[in-house]
Amino acid sequence: MSCRKRCKREIFKLAQYLFRLVTGTLHTDSVEDELELSAVRHRPEGLEQLESQTRFSRKELQILYRGFKNECPSGVVNEDTFKDIYAQFFPQGDASTYAHFLFNAFDTDHNGNVSFEDFVMGLSILLRGTVQEKLNWAFNLYDINKDGYITKEEMLDIMKAIYDMMGKCTYPVLKEETPRQHVEVFFQKMDKNKDGVVTIDEFIDCCQNDENIMRSMHLFENVL
Repeated sequence: MSCRKRCKREIFKLAQYLFRLVTGTLHTDSVEDELELSAVRHRPEGLEQLESQTRFSRKELQILYRGFKNECPSGVVNEDTFKDIYAQFFPQGDASTYAHFLFNAFDTDHNGNVSFEDFVMGLSILLRGTVQEKLNWAFNLYDINKDGYITKEEMLDIMKAIYDMMGKCTYPVLKEETPRQHVEVFFQKMDKNKDGVVTIDEFIDCCQNDENIMRSMHLFENVL
């Protein structure tokens, strides 16, 4: 299988999970399809360090490494490639903006590339992290300018990006004002002190009191 196809397959599996996590639409019947085990051929450098920094075993890291890096010699994914991957699986809409936000959440050192280390550190949080860690990661996704607060505009940008990505898949067809209406509802729940911004504490408190979000947080803990 070519580098491009292999990378698309592995990263899309993660993309599916992330989309469902952020939108609260995870389902237990799809868990087994998210990541498949494959034979290990090579051992990555720095395996011991990644094993100590993540909640993955050595074998799990080797499996992820093979899918992400061994078949892709460069070992990194840039934003354009990340957008191309999303576009392939959401042809009915425009996934570029959502892919941009998601890419920035993974590109923690902001160097314009997502390396295997970036990928596996984020994946460790999303699959094996505590609820607090997962919510911190989600907050970082919504905090577009990374100033420690989520504004209504930032939440609206994310929501519009999700609806743009889904395109014609929604039924009934969404009205133009629907994203803003949803943001108003969410923001009213989260902005407890009504100061116009949502802090990490407000975000976590609101999510922890939402049964759907909490149920989604635990579904993928033993995927690998």
